[in-house]
Amino acid sequence: MKVFNFVTAAALAVSLAACSSVDGTGAGTAGGAGIGAGGAGGVNTSVDQGSIAYFTTTVGDRVFFATDSSSLDSSAQATLALQADWLATYPDRTLVIQGHADERGTREYNLALGARRAQAAFDFLVAQGVNPSRMSTVSFGKERPEELCSDASCWAANRRAVTVVAGGLTG
Repeated sequence: MKVFNFVTAAALAVSLAACSSVDGTGAGTAGGAGIGAGGAGGVNTSVDQGSIAYFTTTVGDRVFFATDSSSLDSSAQATLALQADWLATYPDRTLVIQGHADERGTREYNLALGARRAQAAFDFLVAQGVNPSRMSTVSFGKERPEELCSDASCWAANRRAVTVVAGGLTG
């Protein structure tokens, strides 16, 4: 029974140690906006900040649009500003910005709308100081949906521009 109690106590100690903050104070840290900001637990140090995984999950690789629109709302601008900050930190990275649309409308209309959405993200990043030679755009229109259903929630998920890190990665 003493062995069981010891093992239980050791497991509890390890679990509690894992809950400590990155700064070692034991107090929780609140993640703020910007590069390196994690969720409610603070800075995410388990993922290389130059990796695609970090870019996708922490910086954000996509922005969304209203129906029949290529205008960037404040949320999209905030995500793109984080992307611009990340790109300033990693100047060897190149991007492809993909424009997408929902299933409604003709193929030609949605290809043009996807192109305008990708261009809106491109133009915003250029305005933030990203060299345009590091980026290209492509439109997939409605051909590559994120969600497959015919209702408003799926359509909203499919109206997007996705920033794909295309180059400069070593591993």
